[in-house]
Amino acid sequence: MKAEGERALPDDRFLAQHRIAGRRRIRFEGEHAVVDVNEGESPLGWLRRRKGSDGKPLLSKEQYAAGEKLRRDFTLGQMMPRLTADLMRPVRGNAVTPHDPAAITDRALAARERVARALKTVGPILSDILISICCHLEGLEAAERNFGWPRRAGKLVLQIALDRLAVHYGLKKDD
Repeated sequence: MKAEGERALPDDRFLAQHRIAGRRRIRFEGEHAVVDVNEGESPLGWLRRRKGSDGKPLLSKEQYAAGEKLRRDFTLGQMMPRLTADLMRPVRGNAVTPHDPAAITDRALAARERVARALKTVGPILSDILISICCHLEGLEAAERNFGWPRRAGKLVLQIALDRLAVHYGLKKDD
């Protein structure tokens, strides 16, 4: 049943077949809310829903939570490379003024520090796959090609990296 004022979405069967519905509890302006999310937007969500040959999900709930936590901090830390011009930065003549590091918020700075600590704990090789898949939302096959790995090797490397990340975040005990 729709709430008053809520519009019905158009019947889009293409969108529906590619959507992996999920719910998340978020905190916004001091309030908690439950929101609908499309877990198929992220490679981790897609992998979490897939089953291995043993019938179990390819990623455990701890691995998935660790990857999503890294992604959240990466986003909060404003660490994505800029793909467009920064229209907020003033231009003087032919030179662009340097970006002021003091302009970054404390929240973004803290998120960057959490990402740096997590990646340092995981290590240099494993952190590369985490950045590609969790942060840049690159697909597993594309990451394997970019790293020059054989097919299906990325899944195992990603699982190991997410296990270490989950231990770092305290979501899983070190075996």
